[in-house]
Parts: sequence; structure tokens; C-alpha cells
Amino acid sequence: GKKLGYTFNNRNLHNVSLGQGQEVVAERALDLAAKEGHWVILQNIHLVAKWLSSLEKKLEQHSEGSHQDFRVFISAEPAPSPDSHVIPQGILENSIKITNEAPTGMHANLHKALDNFNQDTLEMCTRENEFKSILFALCYFHAVVAERRKFGPQGWNRSYPFNTGDLTISVNVLYNYLEASSKVPYDDLRYLFGEIMYGGHITDDWDRRLCKTYLEEFIKPEMLEGELLLAPGFPLPGNMDYNGYHQYIDEALPPESPYLYGLHPNAEIGFLTQTSEKLFRILLEMQPRDTSVGEGGAGTREETVKALLEEMLEKLTDEFNIAELMAKVEERTPYTVVAFQECERMNVLTGEIKRSLKELDLGLKGELTMTNDMENLQNALFLDAVPESWIRRAYPSTASLGTWFADLLARIKELEAWTGDFSLPSAVWLAGFFNPQSFLTAIMQSTARKNEWPLDKMTLQCDVTKKTREDFASPPREGAYVHGLFLEGARWDAQTGIITDARLKELTPAMPVIFIKAIPADKQDTRSTYPCPVYKTRQRGPTYVWTFNLKTRENPSKWVLAGVALLLQI
Repeated sequence: GKKLGYTFNNRNLHNVSLGQGQEVVAERALDLAAKEGHWVILQNIHLVAKWLSSLEKKLEQHSEGSHQDFRVFISAEPAPSPDSHVIPQGILENSIKITNEAPTGMHANLHKALDNFNQDTLEMCTRENEFKSILFALCYFHAVVAERRKFGPQGWNRSYPFNTGDLTISVNVLYNYLEASSKVPYDDLRYLFGEIMYGGHITDDWDRRLCKTYLEEFIKPEMLEGELLLAPGFPLPGNMDYNGYHQYIDEALPPESPYLYGLHPNAEIGFLTQTSEKLFRILLEMQPRDTSVGEGGAGTREETVKALLEEMLEKLTDEFNIAELMAKVEERTPYTVVAFQECERMNVLTGEIKRSLKELDLGLKGELTMTNDMENLQNALFLDAVPESWIRRAYPSTASLGTWFADLLARIKELEAWTGDFSLPSAVWLAGFFNPQSFLTAIMQSTARKNEWPLDKMTLQCDVTKKTREDFASPPREGAYVHGLFLEGARWDAQTGIITDARLKELTPAMPVIFIKAIPADKQDTRSTYPCPVYKTRQRGPTYVWTFNLKTRENPSKWVLAGVALLLQI
């Protein structure tokens, strides 16, 4: 075993951990084991993707004529996406496959979290009541953050690899701190769990806020007074033995629902709808490419695409003449600079759309040789998807091609109206910008110049009106009225002027017009407000735009856990 360079656990078992040039060692182990009837364990084969074709050939070679007791066990980490699968099909087809599936639902996740401990763990701390209470709360917290992923971007902006190590190390830290302190150091514990143990995985600021809010709700002095609800209808249990906690979960935990995570039931409807749409899109993309479409095969694929591209070319207007527009402007205010930037970006996008469609048209007529790019464009048009070359020059969007193109025409119309005389629209369509941040910054710049205030000491104040876009005939003297925003995770009560619980099946209710104005940062009143992130699309994450403070009578933590956000597109 030492001569070959692999771990030789006993006479008949060879254990090879791959990576760092261990491929030759593995091949020697396989050759010897096939001859002598030994077992071989190959760990972490995902680390040696280039060698896997050689492994496939080696296993095929030993499939005949080898010792009847020869066995090979292979382990690999799951691939993060279908594109990342590296294990050859031949190996998979000839293997008995065993997977360790993560539990689904709060019931299974909470039991699984508790399974990492035993009765001895519960008894090891001298401060038994505090230790048991916080340990159970940590188990619930671990189950929540792991399972919340299923709600997509409304659950977490990004996906994180939370694991049982985070939980067990947190419990060790809890034990050490309780043994060393006369009082329970709640702030220290929350910081260690939320910023280091679990927070070490988190890269998004809003996800970090969510993680900290959960810990603030679950780990606080009230937990020892028997008044803490981990979820509606699920109080933190008292002092029990290990089996008692498992029994308590079975008897007291309410049925699976978004309420267990602090979310509204609409979160599940939205997530399942998006999952279904994704499934149907994949099914559509799998359809044969050479079939006729329409009743009785009335038109071919090419005819459908040709009709669509002709319609698009006809509807697209001429590009903006930037030089001509600049000549019309007497003073280059922050708003006119934004308008020029938007026109330039729109010209780049519409120029690419026209170029690619005309090129495809010539290809379909046989006047140009069809290239890969033209094929991809044709497929996208047929499948009602936005082509890749357009996406690269456009704004984030989750819409299908038909909706996306109608939205594009609306944006062009809005820009045309604004650049007609460069007076600010009475109500600005915030979603119509490539870069909404530039317009919001322009509001601050304009006010700063007018009042001679330092720009870095200013912030935006957001006042939600009771009116719609049509109710405004002119812009305000300072700031701007913006429309076209939607609230996800809650709704806006126009009568009382606060955030309130969403109505069932109303996933993204529209907001009234919002009055945005710039004020000195030290004059901002953040009492009874929820700092609400604004995103361009439901994908959230990198589409973040700004933070609007929305008034609330309830604790803002409720809206943090509910994943409440403003969206510019739905």
C-alpha cells in the first residue's frame, strides 16, 4: 500500500482521495484490485474532470475478466447546475446510484437539524435552561434558512451553501460563551451566528439583513420567559429531554406553509408559477425544429419567423439624433444628461435589433449564408425568447419576446415625449430607464445645485401619494413624481398610507404615484418606516436600484422576513 501511494485501510480496501495528481495512484489501485478481488473507493471524482474519460475506459476494461469480488465505490459533490455535470454517461449507466437528498419542508429539516445532537449534548452545559432554549432556536433558524431557498429570490437574493457544520459550530460557540459568562450575551451570540458562522456565506447586504433579523426574532431575552413564538402557532418549547423535543416537533409544528418562514402564502404561489413557466419553456425548447406550425401545417417555421421580423422592423422607429437633440438644449441640467444617456443606450439596442433582423432576413431569402448567430436568432424568435445579442445590450427583464418588444416600444415612446422639449414629464415611468439610478441621482444633483447643498450629505425622501399617473398635469417644483412600481410580499393601503398584509393571490399589487425629493440626510425621519429595496425585476439580486423608506405601523422586521420589495417590472 505504501509503495503504491494510497491509503491501505486493510488488506482488501484501497481508499484514494482524488485531486493533486492522484490519478496515477487510482489507476494502479484499480489494476491491483481487479486482479486480487479488492474494493476501491474513489473520493471526490468531480475534482478530476479531465481524467474521467480515462476512468471510464479503465472500468470498461476491467468489466470483463476481473476477479468476481472486485468492486469500485465512487463519490462526488453534486453539480451546482446541469451544465456543470462532469461524470461520463457510461459510468452513470453502469452504476448503482445512491444520492443523499436534502430534506424538504420544515418538519423534516427541523428533525434533521436536531439529529446533529443527542441527550449528552443537552446535558453538557451548566446553564441548562438557556442552553437548551437557544440550541432549539438555532435548530429552527438553521431549518428556516436552509429551506427558505425554495421560494427563489423572495426567499434569498442569492443561493448559499448553509450546512450542518454551521449549526454544530454555532452550538459549540454557544456552550463556550454560556460557560464563560454570568449573563447570556445575546448581542455577542447573534453577531457570531449572523455575521460569522452563517453570515460568512452571505454576499448580499439584503440577505445579511434577513439573516440578522431572524436571529433578532429567535434569540432574545423573552425566550426564557415562555413568550417567544418561532412561527405563528409554534412557541419555543420549555425544558425537555432529547426525545421530548423530537416529539414536540411532531405534535406542535403547524403544517408546512410560508408562514413558518415569516412569508405570505403568495410567496409559494409566485414561486410555483415561475417553476411551472420554466418547465413549459423547457418543453417548448425540446420540440422538434423542423415541424410545421399552425392548423394543418399552414406555415413553416421560416414563414413564422419572417412574418415576425418584418413586423418588428416595421414598428421600430428611427434612432435618436443625439447631435440634433443637443442643439435643442440651452442648459445641460442633470435631467437632460440622463435623457441623452438613455437615448444613446437605446440607439445601441435598436441598432443591434435592426442589424440582426435584416441579416436574418437576407439569410432566410438565401442571399447570405446562415451563421450560428443567425440560427440562434431564428430559434429565439420562434420560441418567443429574447435573443442573446439583444439581452447583452438591453436592461434586465424576465419577459417573453412579445411582452419585451411591446415594453421596448413603450420605452422609446416615453423617451420621444421627454426629448420633445426636454421638460420633465408630470409623472416619470421609473421602469422605463436603462439606468433608473441615474435619474434618482439626478433628482439629488438638481436639488443640490438649486440650494447649494453638498451632494454627499443628501438622501432621497419617498412619499407615497393617493393618486394615479393620470391625476398629475405637471411635475413638482422640486423632485419628481414616479409611477410604474409594484410591491411584492405585501400591499400598500392607500387610505391609511402604510404597508399592510397582501391579499391572497394578489402577488404584485401596483403602487400609487410616489413623490421623490432630495433632502439633507440629517433631516430624514426613519421612525416607523421599513427600508424597502427597489429591484428592476423579480430576480432581485444584482438588479437592485435604490432603497425607499415606506411607512409602517408594524415592526419592520415583519416585512424583512416577508421578503417585501418594490419591483419596476413584473
